[in-house]
Amino acid sequence: MLYVVAWPVLGEADDAALHRLRAQYHPGEAALIGPHFTLVFGAAAEREAALREALQGLAQRPFWFQIERIVRSDLHLYAEPSDGAAELTALHEALNPVPGREPFEPHITLGLFRSAAEAEQVARIVGRRNLPMTGRVEELALLRRSGDGLETLASIRLGA
Repeated sequence: MLYVVAWPVLGEADDAALHRLRAQYHPGEAALIGPHFTLVFGAAAEREAALREALQGLAQRPFWFQIERIVRSDLHLYAEPSDGAAELTALHEALNPVPGREPFEPHITLGLFRSAAEAEQVARIVGRRNLPMTGRVEELALLRRSGDGLETLASIRLGA
């Protein structure tokens, strides 16, 4: 399976907070990949050439984002950007010519919980302690999941 992710560049305290939250509440994924915005999720291996071409053709410049809220969706906890959401959505649309079954909502996954109540409680605490967070997106990566790991197939700097 292939993925395209946008790597957030954050201040040291915000970056440490996101890594800590993911390690605590989403340890399996945190050990595999750090905080990121997923733009292409689980694409077939046959799309690799098309995704490489689409990445090379992007005209997006680096951009700022701001996370002002933590939201719960079922058992997941997400950090959703306000500023920067339009740019992330435009990148998603450029890389996914066929819309998915669900609408795209840019986010960084922070955790997976056993109950919605637990996720809601953590969302309130995290929001009070850690928000807002401001960062930049300057780089995208094409990744391949193989076995228990991720392999970087290509990286591009936005605006380059």
